[in-house]
Amino acid sequence: SFPQYVTEAITGPTPDPPGVKLNKEGLKAKHPVVFVPGIVTGGLELWEGHPCMDGLFRKRLWGGTFGEVYKRPLCWIDHMSLDNETGLDPPGVRVRPVSGLVAADYFAAGYFVWAVLIANLARIGYEEKNMMKSNIELMVTTGGEKVVVIPHSMGVLYFLHFMKWVESPAPMGGDGGSNWCAKHIKAVMNIGGPFLGLPKIVAGLFSAEAKDIAVARAVAPGVLDLDIFGFQTLQHAMRMTRTWDSTMSLIPKGGDAIWGTLDWAPEADHVCVAKKNKKNDTQTAGENGVSNDDFKSHNYGRIISFGKDVAELHSSKVERVDFKGAVKGSNFANKSCRDVWNEYHEMGVGGIKAVSDYKAFTSESVLELLQFVAPRMMKRGSAHYSYGIADNLNDKKYEHYKYWSNPLETRLPNAPEMEIFSMYGVGLPTERSYVYKSSPASECYIPFQIDASAEGGNDQGCLRSGVYSVDGDETVPVLSAGFMCAKGWRGRTRFNPSGIKTYVKEYNHAPPATLLEGRGTQSGNHVDIMGNFALIEDIIRVAAGATGNDLGGDQVYSDIFKWSERIKLQL
Repeated sequence: SFPQYVTEAITGPTPDPPGVKLNKEGLKAKHPVVFVPGIVTGGLELWEGHPCMDGLFRKRLWGGTFGEVYKRPLCWIDHMSLDNETGLDPPGVRVRPVSGLVAADYFAAGYFVWAVLIANLARIGYEEKNMMKSNIELMVTTGGEKVVVIPHSMGVLYFLHFMKWVESPAPMGGDGGSNWCAKHIKAVMNIGGPFLGLPKIVAGLFSAEAKDIAVARAVAPGVLDLDIFGFQTLQHAMRMTRTWDSTMSLIPKGGDAIWGTLDWAPEADHVCVAKKNKKNDTQTAGENGVSNDDFKSHNYGRIISFGKDVAELHSSKVERVDFKGAVKGSNFANKSCRDVWNEYHEMGVGGIKAVSDYKAFTSESVLELLQFVAPRMMKRGSAHYSYGIADNLNDKKYEHYKYWSNPLETRLPNAPEMEIFSMYGVGLPTERSYVYKSSPASECYIPFQIDASAEGGNDQGCLRSGVYSVDGDETVPVLSAGFMCAKGWRGRTRFNPSGIKTYVKEYNHAPPATLLEGRGTQSGNHVDIMGNFALIEDIIRVAAGATGNDLGGDQVYSDIFKWSERIKLQL
């Protein structure tokens, strides 16, 4: 955040950044490095637009200053939205990725994403020409070394898809042949990877909410629901994000076998208030400093519960009415909010009541819920993504690209010398499930809200403002980030038939020691981890030639191995 000499003048000597430290050790650039950004870590610019965007050709609409959001918010939303039927550009609009490292170094002025990692790689000799090229084959041919790929967040899912695509025959695949990954890739170092999806994306698609919105409602009731200057914030956000097919790639995968049933979840004994010590092995209850008697089960498998009582009761005591056969149909007279409400205006009072009467939704019934409340969105999504667990990976249907971003419905490439790392932050409360309430006050309102009044109870601090939390990086729960490398791909499994070595590298969150550290050098936050010195050092060492074993193997602070063992999955 400040030049090192300024910081040291105030605080005294500080540790060298990883690039400086490793340069002194003699490490040099070896393997080409490829970045695969996620949502926050990429940039989008305008190539064609309506008159309200005149003068902004090749200007940033996503990432950068976001000045256009404040100047012309409705125009910005129109240009950031895709067609809700096709998922493609609306007529007269083209928004495209910014190219090169400049697209990914800073998300907004002063808010780094890849910039710290790029600067440290530069310290041992990396330049843009050997980090970002459109053709990995060219890098391998000209440099003679395999690439190290560093995907972040959603980019993790897209590179998983890419590895299947590049080896699959044309026309559906890239026709690179069955040994393409073995020939070209040394390691894939996934940062904050939502391999199995995100519960928070369910809240985002269902009601355009997450923990921050729920907390804001608790602090200032009614403010977010006001129609300020004719701009209904959450309603427009829902209209826009429901047109992004990319958001549907983050819907939880693996169903109830992974995420839990009405009365079971692998993380049910998580203690939100306990301080965890470092450990590198499977844990048993009581190892984190809390006695077995203190554990209370959480119904995390109920991703959505209508009412706190529903979230806590045993399922046998919850009366549920199936919503799937409910009769829809608008009962509203005023149709002025049709463009804002997206598909909710078509449900009518009866459809809205049917959803809340079902009371509790697990991962599998959440898919049915989204198909009920947003059928056009889910029709598009089902053409591109799948969320199950493969029974037989030899089935020809799994050759279709819709399965390639789901690690439970595709195989890793035949590349036994390649290594896969799952690198993510822990020690931060991360959204896992939600307490909801109905709010059919007006047709312009989103009819469901996280119940911000739901607090405490049998939760040992896990329930705050209607959101149940579990361990993670504030965005991705440990289960989603770690399960595949901890169990699903560990050793030779049906998902990893060539036995690619996998490593779990967790980074325990520590806040900045002083204001001069900015967002910190030991952060476990989903985005701020990109400035975590320990993570950067691990990446540089692998880029310079080290293996996972050279880094010390797994580094685990959470209960990921214990939770993974509770998941009964055919391997």
